[in-house]
Amino acid sequence: MSTTKHHAWPALRYEDREWTSAIEPGHLSVFERRRIERPYRAAVVPQIADLDVALPSEALEVAEAAVHDVVRFDEQMASLPVPMTAVLLRSESASSSQIEHLTTNARNLAMASIGIDSRQNAELVAANVRAMALAAAGAHEVDAESILAVHHALMAESEPEIAGQWRAEQVWIGSHAAYPHGADFIPPHHERVVEAIGDLVRFARRTDTPALVHAALVHAQFETIHPFTDGNGRTGRVVLQAVLRQRGVIQATTVPVSAGLLHDPDRYFRALTAYREGAPEDIVRQVSEAALAATANGRQLAASIVDIRTRWRDQIMARSNSSAWPLSDALFAQPVVTAEHVAELLGLSDRGARNTIDVLVRDGVLTSATTARRRQYWQAPEVLAAMDEFSRRAGRRG
Repeated sequence: MSTTKHHAWPALRYEDREWTSAIEPGHLSVFERRRIERPYRAAVVPQIADLDVALPSEALEVAEAAVHDVVRFDEQMASLPVPMTAVLLRSESASSSQIEHLTTNARNLAMASIGIDSRQNAELVAANVRAMALAAAGAHEVDAESILAVHHALMAESEPEIAGQWRAEQVWIGSHAAYPHGADFIPPHHERVVEAIGDLVRFARRTDTPALVHAALVHAQFETIHPFTDGNGRTGRVVLQAVLRQRGVIQATTVPVSAGLLHDPDRYFRALTAYREGAPEDIVRQVSEAALAATANGRQLAASIVDIRTRWRDQIMARSNSSAWPLSDALFAQPVVTAEHVAELLGLSDRGARNTIDVLVRDGVLTSATTARRRQYWQAPEVLAAMDEFSRRAGRRG
């Protein structure tokens, strides 16, 4: 491998590729037929494994401020008497999905997470939670195997035929669904994906770049390669979290960076475009500012969760050894439960689980509800409201 260093971040190159249409010519206009007879121009990503990372001082300063705040945030969340790791992981997953216009509320996501009938978007977001959890529980090394595993966790239920597989076709963003000509962005041809990912992995192993700068650039390069047929955005934001873990910035929790990006998704996409044109500082600023916004929002959520727990300590009228206490704390991570879920979680019989639930219903912690198929479940309205308020703040501009 060459160790030559370069001071300018290279822009994408492009190459002509022939297109074979699967559409009958009679279904296309004359203009479209002529258009797709010509080659399309696919991106060729530069190799970045050995590049110097030279950024404006302002971008480096905001990244440094953000990484210090993220480290403090991680320590603060780990010290709380509630499972904030699980709460924030779910919040980050929901926000990342929302960037892709996959929206759901906290209740539907919690239902989907334990297999209760819910809407399709909630199922997709629940898969994002599983992908994020896989990355958090792993060895924290960004490599091809871990990236494929994350994508498999994300897509296994919704699109099993592509889950955990590098794409074997050309993809593009914008333009006609049936051909790439005139698209807003055409990622590298699929023949180039494996080589590009190998270079990205080598860049991800470096330790000579400030950690948050490093995470932002890995993410931007991943999105530029676009190595999967679908699910690239959500997988790429999991990869961003994985780099922060690999670099030791976060150890106990998940920083809901996607919630910060939700303040202005268009600006985030413009920053990715600027990166592809050879200006990496924009995505570094975006990710750094998103991290700062996310920790502020996350602290508000944590304060709400701790306040709820404090009030529940006074509300719950149960013996000190009652299973109602561990269940009440578990509700912050999973605010919708069934009797089966509680029995498995706490190692109780069905009767014991229902008795435990009854205590929390009596004391105003849980309320009962049923699905359209008359399946009974219980929910913690205060926790759900706090999580939905977090989402509303994340999506609020200005």
